Amino acid sequence: MSTFAIKADRFVLPGATMQGGYLTIEDGKFGMWSADAPDCEIRDFTGCIVGPGLVDTHIHGFYNHATTDREAAGINAASVELARRGTTCWLPTTFTESVEQVADSCAAIAEADETRDESFVGAHIGGIYLEGPFFTEAHVGAQNPVYLIDPSVEVFDMWQEKAGGRIVKSALAAEKDGACEYCAALDERDVVTSIGHSDAHYDEVLAAVNAGASCFVHTYNGQRGLHHRDPGVVGAAMTTNGTYAEIICDGRHVVPGAVKALIDAKGWDHTVLITDCLGCGGMPEGEYMSGGLPVVMKGGLCYLLNEDGTTGSIAGSVLTLAEGVKNMVDWQIVTAEQAIRMATEVAARSARIEERFGFIKPGRSADLTIFHNDMTLAATFVDGAEVA
Repeated sequence: MSTFAIKADRFVLPGATMQGGYLTIEDGKFGMWSADAPDCEIRDFTGCIVGPGLVDTHIHGFYNHATTDREAAGINAASVELARRGTTCWLPTTFTESVEQVADSCAAIAEADETRDESFVGAHIGGIYLEGPFFTEAHVGAQNPVYLIDPSVEVFDMWQEKAGGRIVKSALAAEKDGACEYCAALDERDVVTSIGHSDAHYDEVLAAVNAGASCFVHTYNGQRGLHHRDPGVVGAAMTTNGTYAEIICDGRHVVPGAVKALIDAKGWDHTVLITDCLGCGGMPEGEYMSGGLPVVMKGGLCYLLNEDGTTGSIAGSVLTLAEGVKNMVDWQIVTAEQAIRMATEVAARSARIEERFGFIKPGRSADLTIFHNDMTLAATFVDGAEVA
């Protein structure tokens, strides 16, 4: 591959956002930022802000492909379409299904990752996120209650073997039997435990965090809310030291005022922008299946579909992470720099994949998401190749 440099108005680098200048890319890897033009091809993105490639740590699929399909080709097809929309790394996220089905989903994701060659231009698989099946029926949401079980380290280890060691994050309800033991065991394995779909009281959540849990699943959604006599899961997400709080940034799952309340309490540097996008993301409105349940997509959102044809509760989003970054800036909750970091550096740290993704550092894969000044998507690069 050739050496070239990107010229832009701003670059979101680890230590600071640099004004103007050039970022060199050589053989698909990041080189140095410099104020002066290097002696190579210059690709001009004047009027734009350059950030690390976006990292979506909670997403079930895209473009009519989902982890529940258990097809490696579908995972890779979704990866290509995600890259075209600004996401350069994702954690394919499973649903609450049978133990055997989750195992097969893990195996399919691993196969997708293993079968890519140098010609593949799509979002990297940063790891696997298990959303379920260790949840409470009280906040099951769009998960299938038939398959709810208690946390099991033995089951996790079987899934991890099927995944070829790719599972980096696993969710559970903090009040489930064996939750603390599960959190401690996964922390020892350097796997993140995330608390969600949970009716736990504040003290139960603190016990799980003290045992090793370090993240919260789509904060506010599917969890015991904030109350002045029981802060619940939301209160724990806001107040626990060093933990990370996911937030679906579509403005529908959580209204902007509530997003601001979380960030004011938690800090933008521990709040993770996610999509929780379903497999029908990027597709036309209509009826689809999600996690084994029928859903209908309309008005930019997915809803559970009742047997009588009416729509039920929200099932998930069809958001892209680039749209979420723009929303955060448009709502004037954070700056453009902070929004980009929340969807890159903060996201990667929350899933413990920051050694590979989320930062512009010399020698790393040149994954970039470039925004116009109005925060619409300008371009995406994966491994130094501009995505068509």
